[in-house]
Amino acid sequence: MDMALDVSDAHHRTIGLAAVSVGTPTVLADSEGATVWSAIRKTRVAPGTTLWLSIVNLAGDGQADLAVHGGPDKAVYAYPSEHLAAWSAELGRALGPASFGENLSTLGASEASVCIGDVWSWGEATLEVCQPRWPCFKLALHLGRSDIQQRLRRRGRTGWYLRVLEPGAVPADGPIEVVRHDPAGLSVADAHAAMTDRHLDRIDLVTALAAHERLAAEWREPLRERLSRKG
Repeated sequence: MDMALDVSDAHHRTIGLAAVSVGTPTVLADSEGATVWSAIRKTRVAPGTTLWLSIVNLAGDGQADLAVHGGPDKAVYAYPSEHLAAWSAELGRALGPASFGENLSTLGASEASVCIGDVWSWGEATLEVCQPRWPCFKLALHLGRSDIQQRLRRRGRTGWYLRVLEPGAVPADGPIEVVRHDPAGLSVADAHAAMTDRHLDRIDLVTALAAHERLAAEWREPLRERLSRKG
């Protein structure tokens, strides 16, 4: 995608990387008589490595079920490494980078500070924040916690997906620069709150997210449908 960036009003800041991780599909579990494949188990890329980032994923990364995973609006998954201490305490086990299947374990970013439409520069590549993540059952199998999906949504520790605007070579050590802060200022946390608002108690927020063209269609269209039913 070719996108001209106006960075005159950008809030330039740096996002660190605690780790970059990739993985290809392997057998995750045998569940209800079926073999479940997933690439949620990821391995940390060695520091100093340079990877190619395409429109759909990092080199060495993949997805087992392309009907619901992967694609341009789920090219890269970022998760704040700062969440891991709270999860470790809550779940009673030590969790490290890639515990949630993330590609980027970030430093200095959160769902409240990262906005839909923010543009990041990473090495030669340019990425755009486009949606939170609501995990499927495979995260529960991966962590051995049947309640992890509900816990993640309640806590709002969703992380976020990025689409790739310009592919290129990227350094596993980072850093990532925020080169454009989306002027709407609608955070990943706002998008999560809008999607959980089934009764439109925060209709202004839902309306704003439904109108945000940089929000992934997978999130934008359900919000628009919800509003149309109310209207």
